[in-house]
Amino acid sequence: NMKTKMIFGLLICLAGFGFQGVFGQELNKDSLWKHTRKNIVRYNLSSALIFGFDKSIILGYERILKPNQSISFNAGTVALPKLTTIGTDSVTFNKDVKNNGFNVSLDYRFYLNKINKYNAPRGVYIGPWYSYNRFKRENTWDLLNSNGSSKNIMANTDFNIHSFGFELGYQFIFWDRLALDLVMIGPGMGIYNVNAKFDDNLTPAEREKLQQVITDGLENKFPGMNFVFDDQQLNANGSLNVTSLGYRYIIHIGFRF
Repeated sequence: NMKTKMIFGLLICLAGFGFQGVFGQELNKDSLWKHTRKNIVRYNLSSALIFGFDKSIILGYERILKPNQSISFNAGTVALPKLTTIGTDSVTFNKDVKNNGFNVSLDYRFYLNKINKYNAPRGVYIGPWYSYNRFKRENTWDLLNSNGSSKNIMANTDFNIHSFGFELGYQFIFWDRLALDLVMIGPGMGIYNVNAKFDDNLTPAEREKLQQVITDGLENKFPGMNFVFDDQQLNANGSLNVTSLGYRYIIHIGFRF
């Protein structure tokens, strides 16, 4: 009846005002540009979920340059997960002596005026990106020989990744302050370099076993490396260089000011 329709319409209006209160932001008009909050500080949530909250602390900053453009910089520490589940019958993980690394990345964003109702930093964006990761690890392994004796070996691994590409993402703004940034699609290219050094008292067969275990560890503990290192092995000098497809998928949570 008419009364029910009026109540239903009122509820829709109230819901709409509430929605605007939560998601509201300046309309995409140049006259409002000078009043826009132009800064966001953020935390990389997806990296922490992959590598562990104690292993990954990456912070970022986004600066709005124009009503539809921004630049974003991120940096922080990151380390590979433990290799306790990696090994063979003759090679077993002992302990990590050192395990650290860092990440830096940069992207330039174009927020799409024809799609977005509001100014940056809310809505759909596209743009180029670059990222550099470095992981350094010093750990010990136990090698079991055929005669039943064991040998403790120190290994140093340096893993570097340069990657770049083009991304598509969406950033939500809640209550005018809370930012949830989703880099949903980020195809590109990656340049991967691994260098592994061991104690000098290794036979060629022992060195080969350790190299295989380290490669398997990277493939199992680092997302996507099983594709990158498919049928690839460290050479006699303990090095591996691969150029392959890269990708980027990130969830940031931030504060706008």
